[in-house]
Amino acid sequence: MRVALAVLMIFHGIAHLVGFAVPWGLAKPPGGAYKTTILAGRADLGRVGIRAYGVLWLLLGAAFVACGVGALTHQHWWIHWTPWVAFASLLLSLISWPESRIGALVNLVILVWFHMVGVYGWL
Repeated sequence: MRVALAVLMIFHGIAHLVGFAVPWGLAKPPGGAYKTTILAGRADLGRVGIRAYGVLWLLLGAAFVACGVGALTHQHWWIHWTPWVAFASLLLSLISWPESRIGALVNLVILVWFHMVGVYGWL
């Protein structure tokens, strides 16, 4: 179970790169048009603000990869940090809804997994 969760976290962390690359102009947006808004277009961050927002995606992606590697290498800290990283990522996903709905689902899966670990001790 731990290895499967670790792999999921590493792939999810890599997927976070889209949240960085698009605002920084390193990748083409999935919808085609570059935008600087969040909250389904209700808040415009501007060019600088959306880049700062992209950095948040990058940092959380790196944190997911680190937690996944920590799980694979039996580090003690990963189990404490992963729920916090997943919750922060869920918040970013909800702010970026609907584009990040798949990421929100992955974060929920990770959080539920951790709840089950706490209840049943699966790790």
